[in-house]
Amino acid sequence: MSRRCRLTGLEPGFGRSVPHSHRRTSRRSDPNAQTRRYWYPAQQRHIRLRLATDAIRTVDRIGVDAAVARNRVPGGRT
Repeated sequence: MSRRCRLTGLEPGFGRSVPHSHRRTSRRSDPNAQTRRYWYPAQQRHIRLRLATDAIRTVDRIGVDAAVARNRVPGGRT
């Protein structure tokens, strides 16, 4: 399962760790993506979204209907 936020599009960042000896090693910083289940009243069912923690706060603030409308693309699935 990809570590990508469905609402904000946040995805892993890549970089290099550089210690005192300057021996560089690759590193990856994943977003804090959590799977949350919300009741979607428009379809009378639960939906499962993989969201970053800042997107969870956004859904709590604007509501599930607005978040799904923002997330949905023509021909895509929710």
